[in-house]
Amino acid sequence: MSKEQPPPYPTDNMPQAPFPPVPQPGFQQPPAGYPQQQGFQQPPPAGFPQQQQAAYASVYNQSGATASGLMKEQGFNYVGDDEATAEMQGFNDKAIRRGFIRKVYGILMCQLLVTAGIIATIMFVEPVKMYTLRNAWPFYTCLGGSVVFMITLACCESVRRKSPQNFIVLSLFTLCEGFLLGVIASRYQTESVIIAVGITCGVTLALTIFAFQTKIDFTMCGGALFAVLIIFVIGGIIMAFLPRTKWTMIAYGGIGALIFSLYIVYDTQLMLGGKHKYSLSPEEYVFAALNLYLDITRLFLYILQIVGASNSD
Repeated sequence: MSKEQPPPYPTDNMPQAPFPPVPQPGFQQPPAGYPQQQGFQQPPPAGFPQQQQAAYASVYNQSGATASGLMKEQGFNYVGDDEATAEMQGFNDKAIRRGFIRKVYGILMCQLLVTAGIIATIMFVEPVKMYTLRNAWPFYTCLGGSVVFMITLACCESVRRKSPQNFIVLSLFTLCEGFLLGVIASRYQTESVIIAVGITCGVTLALTIFAFQTKIDFTMCGGALFAVLIIFVIGGIIMAFLPRTKWTMIAYGGIGALIFSLYIVYDTQLMLGGKHKYSLSPEEYVFAALNLYLDITRLFLYILQIVGASNSD
């Protein structure tokens, strides 16, 4: 049983519709050799006059192109447009960067809280403090682990960019660093440690605000800062073989505090991105948190050295 074909469309007084009629069941493909018109989405029905096919396709193509051009001219990011406008792209970049900054500071705050808890435990729990002072193996074990975990995060991109191994390695590094800082802080007076913590918090907050607001681009000073750090480390090795005095310790601590204060500004601007020459990828949130954590803890150690040397006789 064959399907009944629709009657042919009239050739006279045909309405000039901008789109072809809705296809009905029973429509057939156009005859062989019929030129395919760009943008003509549906084949004409059987019986439709062949001399009118090109006219319908032309009207459809013209109306479709006009609508598409109008939407592009108005700047709409409509479905099917693969290229976002410059404003939309800029908005996406800023949103991603803000999320990246929030994630970095969230990780950093967790690290600092864990570190503060470990330091407080070693300093104020007497059995733990005495055990760490009498036994050297926990200190050197954590020192070796800290170096290994830091090198792993700094050099192995496949580790620091993939979760959860990046958080596992960072957590182990934080535990080792917290224990090392606790052992070092336990050798100072409690008053000196509290003063050093307060100064470190104030300096870090001031430097962070400065890094956010200043128009000076510190990201271009990475090479100079690294050279100064190398000289500082070599100077520290030489000082280990020289007699220590109160003023040499204060001077060395002051230089170290100044260097890592500059590194806080440098690493903060690397995280901010924007108009700075160099910036970190949003995928490097663990690496950014690691840098800032090292800067802040080293600043704390050198400020503690200054305060401790000043309080000594």
